[in-house]
Amino acid sequence: MKAVSRFLPSVVFFLLIGFSSFSQPKGSLKGRVYDLKNNQGIPFANVQVYSSALGTATDTKGYFEIDSISPGYIRLEISCVGYKTILSEEYMVNTAFKREVEIGLEELPVSLEQVTVKASPYRKTAESPLSVQRIGISEIEKNPGGNRDISKVLQSMPGVLSSPAFRNDFIVRGGGPSENRFYLDDVELPTLNHFATQGASGGVVSIINVDFVKEVNFYAGAFPASRGNLLSSLLDFQQTTGNPDRVKVRATLGATDYGLSLDGPLTPTTTFLLSARRSYLKMLFSFIGLPFLPVYNDFQFKTATRFNQKNELILLGIGGYDINRLNKKINHPDDNQEYILGWLPESRQWSYTLGAVYKQYGNSWQNLWVISRSELKNKVEKYSFNDKKLPKLVDYNSGEAENKFRFEHKRQISSHFRLTAGVGIEYATYRNSTFRVLYYQNQSQNIDYNRRLNLWKWSFFGQVVKTFGEEKFTLSFGLRGDAIHYAASTQNIFRQISPRLSLSYALHPKWFLHFNTGRYYQLPSYTTMGYADEQGELINKRHKLRYIGSNHYVAGIEFRPTPLTRITVEGFYKTYDHYPVSLLDSVCLANKGTDYVAVGDEPVKPVGEGRSYGIECMLRTQEFYGIIASAAYTFYYSEFKKLDHNLRPLSTYIPSNWDNRHIFTLTASRKFKQNWDVGLKWRYVGKAPYTPWDIEMTSSIPAWDAKRQPYYDFSRFNSERLPAFHQLDMRVDKSFFFRKWSLILYADIQNIYHYKSQGPPLLVPEKDKQGNYVKNPDREGYYQMRYIKNEIGGTILPSVGIIIDF
Repeated sequence: MKAVSRFLPSVVFFLLIGFSSFSQPKGSLKGRVYDLKNNQGIPFANVQVYSSALGTATDTKGYFEIDSISPGYIRLEISCVGYKTILSEEYMVNTAFKREVEIGLEELPVSLEQVTVKASPYRKTAESPLSVQRIGISEIEKNPGGNRDISKVLQSMPGVLSSPAFRNDFIVRGGGPSENRFYLDDVELPTLNHFATQGASGGVVSIINVDFVKEVNFYAGAFPASRGNLLSSLLDFQQTTGNPDRVKVRATLGATDYGLSLDGPLTPTTTFLLSARRSYLKMLFSFIGLPFLPVYNDFQFKTATRFNQKNELILLGIGGYDINRLNKKINHPDDNQEYILGWLPESRQWSYTLGAVYKQYGNSWQNLWVISRSELKNKVEKYSFNDKKLPKLVDYNSGEAENKFRFEHKRQISSHFRLTAGVGIEYATYRNSTFRVLYYQNQSQNIDYNRRLNLWKWSFFGQVVKTFGEEKFTLSFGLRGDAIHYAASTQNIFRQISPRLSLSYALHPKWFLHFNTGRYYQLPSYTTMGYADEQGELINKRHKLRYIGSNHYVAGIEFRPTPLTRITVEGFYKTYDHYPVSLLDSVCLANKGTDYVAVGDEPVKPVGEGRSYGIECMLRTQEFYGIIASAAYTFYYSEFKKLDHNLRPLSTYIPSNWDNRHIFTLTASRKFKQNWDVGLKWRYVGKAPYTPWDIEMTSSIPAWDAKRQPYYDFSRFNSERLPAFHQLDMRVDKSFFFRKWSLILYADIQNIYHYKSQGPPLLVPEKDKQGNYVKNPDREGYYQMRYIKNEIGGTILPSVGIIIDF
């Protein structure tokens, strides 16, 4: 704490240095306005910097250029006769380079061509009229406590559960962390985080470099039919394109890493993006005495080629390489350090995704061809007492690869009717070589197997949209089917038919009613499908593992008092069926996934049933006395049915691990003179359920030696609750703009008022003065146990960052 107190004045001084006033250079922006249905440039469209007198009109090919713009984040308002007026996503205008943008307009139905349509940044689609949030680049870059990590920024959205632990687990509307899917420029991205939990979606730090992110669309429901294999959420990332005029460079030094980003022209028709980052956490953690030493590295690239206005090609790639080693050089470790060193394994993980997207445009149609390859390799080792001369407790070596093809066709049949249809095919391989010591049924057992899977998947999808009565009423119906050549229970595509229906009605120009319902399916993870015995037989295939099903029912009302203010209230009800349940502890896998390394690598049966239901309220405004603010509150229940001794669901529901009941987030930021920005974020998360320890099993010598962690008493599953968690974060930015370059300095302070979140007290064996475990003198075969504190977070975390553009 003393070190932090000494550090804070330095941070404040660091940010206060600079010029109090100077003649600031201006920036410029150019781009193209085009028709969304056919990619043709729109001539004579009005393009104006929002809330400014600056503006221009497009030329005969749809191009425009605006000069003398004050640097910073801006929006453009674009209007044209016969098209819907829009407010664009945010763009960063910089003096170091000329920003180039592309903006698509949607054609107005003939019946509305004489109607004045007010622009709003809160756009929605007919396929997904509710449960969708659009996140701009300034929200990502300057989110307090986010440290430019997109996964942490998304924890401010309604229905998204955050935790005090240093993880990016994505838990939406009470669903598990494995129920989410991610897309980057239409390419599916299986791995979103460094140190990813195989079989789930969580990790430690986002792998995506926000330097290249244009916007993010977050779906908590009402999923379009073209996106499958998900139950809780969809994240659709859109990247920028490279600068066509010259190469520009951005150098960053952040809270956990440093990096370099470049973008510019390759040829007259091709631009590129390229970045590389490396963490310095190993050095930092070693200095402050943490028991683990992580290092992560990543790369990201994109090329965009426009052959002509009818044909485009995008090539992209993203990948990471992560290593975690134990800090065995700590002198006299305290109780918590010793506990972590006792159970945490060492790991090495790498992953990548490569993709190609080809777009064709006709007069009223589009074709989208997507091919990609993704791979993940995971190596984990744990030695008894961290001594490589002693036997291994864990030796996990796994890899999975996916090769995907998807074709989408979109056609505007009339001004009131459009169609989307497509097919997909995938070839996946999975291998797993596992050895681990397991304490089960009162004895130590060795799990030892080696298995490989080769899997074909196929899918089809279609969706229609119809508007009625001057777009007062909109209807969308979609259908999707998925199958995989794994077992008889999964390869009949008609068993996984997924219908979905969305309705939207405009009560008033400012009031809207929305409804959606759908049936969604998701495959269990490869770790679960590939679990085998020593002879290589797939245990869970024998147990008739199948797709997990979920029914969604969502209704909401939306109020837009002004173009820049939006208030929504949504109620949701989700059911789950055929969820895998572990045969080792009778716990549904929906309750797992926030551990490190992997989840689902165990015998299961698809008998789990659950539900999640609640209400969400969201306020977003960009014009409250110069303050950009959002407030999100969610009240919900997340429960699964209790099982009898034969794993048959009973009528009684018990809380899931994500049943915190209350989530509230308030975020506010304001821009001040001389390019100062200040933001605050306050989070409140209700009492998390937890399962008490099984003292009898934990104190058993062979049980403790097999795992080096306490065991849960699953007969009392989630019968207790922890205190609520809350935290205040702050961020301050100061930007300097020069003629050929720019500089941004920022300070990000997490947990300003030093709130300490408490986890369940940890149950560990006593140790003597020589560091040996103390046996219970009254019970042979058992250790003498004690409790130690389990504080999660609780430290003020100040950090500073530097961003240079030139």
